[in-house]
Amino acid sequence: MIARWLQRSWFAQRRLPPALWFLLPLAALFFLLARLKRWLTRPQRLPVPVVVVGNITVGGAGKTPLTLWLSERLREKGWRPGIVSRGYGGSATAPRPVAADAAPAEVGDEPLLLARRGGVPVWVGRDRAAAGRALLAAHPEVDLLLCDDGLQHHRLARDVELAVFDDRGAGNGCLLPAGPLREPLARLSTVDAVVCNGAADSRLPPAVPCFAMRLQAGTFYRLGQPEQTCTPAQLAGRRWHALAGIGDPERFFRTLEALGLSFSRHPFPDHHAYTAADLTFAAAGGLLMTEKDAVKCAGLSTGDAWVLPVEAELSPALVELVLEKIRGRSLA
Repeated sequence: MIARWLQRSWFAQRRLPPALWFLLPLAALFFLLARLKRWLTRPQRLPVPVVVVGNITVGGAGKTPLTLWLSERLREKGWRPGIVSRGYGGSATAPRPVAADAAPAEVGDEPLLLARRGGVPVWVGRDRAAAGRALLAAHPEVDLLLCDDGLQHHRLARDVELAVFDDRGAGNGCLLPAGPLREPLARLSTVDAVVCNGAADSRLPPAVPCFAMRLQAGTFYRLGQPEQTCTPAQLAGRRWHALAGIGDPERFFRTLEALGLSFSRHPFPDHHAYTAADLTFAAAGGLLMTEKDAVKCAGLSTGDAWVLPVEAELSPALVELVLEKIRGRSLA
């Protein structure tokens, strides 16, 4: 309850509301501790290029769809990428591979989605550098690593940094816990590109390349039976329950509205670990959910449930920028 109120306060306006002024000393302490941690961290370079996809705000902004898009585009260019991730929400700490049938409680929801959709090796671990080394040892054919959510994990040396924002932008522009930022906005001046999943925040540095990303809705498929698909028109005409445990649940709900569907909203915290008790409302109607939620709800009794996948759409120029940065740093 408090966390949800805080998030609404962070993104409600572009300035810190008086109700949160008491958090400013904690935000200053957070900044000092983060700077100290970075100063004490010695980056470890891996034998292949590393591209980090992350953000400076808390919560999801579209990093996983972007990582999948990059993986596919790089494969088209002849590269053989692998993916490493923290595995947030999972219990794994030591490096381990993510199989398509892994338990989300062990490896995390986003890595499991990446493993099922990406078609490339995926490893998780608290230490992303160690996870990268383990992946490369198991898959010597991999010649490039994508790190899903690792902008603040400075132990892993990187060749390219991409920072992702959704249309909530940087909120009130303050650091945690007074605002949603894990690093100051000035950090963006050091990344290679910013990707905006929605309207761009006017406070983004103009000198840094900015790419627009659009999440295109795919075809609904039945939970647990992906071979069964249907169109939005086939789901229209009845009342649904829609659940979303992502960084901005309203983004999913707006997508469903744009598809002409009627539903009751059920937002959950990002990375929420669902139980059957969370879904009791499903007894009164069918469920609509994101793919990220689906990997955690597949084992629950949910009745008539449908999953909506999304695909990222971006300019091919982003891949060209990534490859240009990799080549330039390899020659340096």
